[in-house]
Amino acid sequence: MNIIEVKNIWKVFDNEGTRTEALRGVSLSIKKGEFVAIMGSSGAGKSTLLQILGLLDNHTDGTYYFNGKDIGSFNQEEIAKFRNAKVGFIFQAFNLLPHESVLENVKLPLMYSNIPESEWDKRAKDAVISVGLEHRINHQAVQLSGGEKQRVAIARALVNSPEVIFADEPTGNLDSKSGQSVIEIIQRLNLELGHTIILITHETYTAKYAERIIRLHDGQVDCDEKVSDRNTVKNSCFVK
Repeated sequence: MNIIEVKNIWKVFDNEGTRTEALRGVSLSIKKGEFVAIMGSSGAGKSTLLQILGLLDNHTDGTYYFNGKDIGSFNQEEIAKFRNAKVGFIFQAFNLLPHESVLENVKLPLMYSNIPESEWDKRAKDAVISVGLEHRINHQAVQLSGGEKQRVAIARALVNSPEVIFADEPTGNLDSKSGQSVIEIIQRLNLELGHTIILITHETYTAKYAERIIRLHDGQVDCDEKVSDRNTVKNSCFVK
């Protein structure tokens, strides 16, 4: 079953008469439970595609179906509610409130949900435990290492039990050891908990944890292949 399906998606920016085609007729589908890495050089359209798939921006043309629902038929309020209920985000910059505790940061998405407030603490604590940070639950975000901050961001992405988790360069601000720990947690969310993962990355070592690679070039899909061997990273999408 496809959880995401986009057909002939275009995104055009018009800046004082200057037309920029960030996406040019992108079509793809992602099955429920897949772990997909979207790669490409700077300017290829990766972040623009994530913004659209993650319901943070509108496409200019084409159709987008999420769980069979035509996103183009939603108004902005409906999109915001749908996004908060169905989607989780992990960003490179963490986007935590520095002087709030780990627990309070993880609870944030629940404040915009239909989940009763009486359940917020338990949900947030369970999410923190799932990323191994229960010993830091009352620490402020500013007191954490980069790897710990990203684990808090993962817990926050999980707290609403989303159907899809978008990870935008999640290891970009981390050293190699912390980065590997974070990507292994993300992989576990897919393999053990069944979350659909869409990873935006330019790093081959990160992308190899996915089961499928989609590469963008000049706003178009120019490669879409399964990862044939995660150990030797044999995939033609890595070569450009």
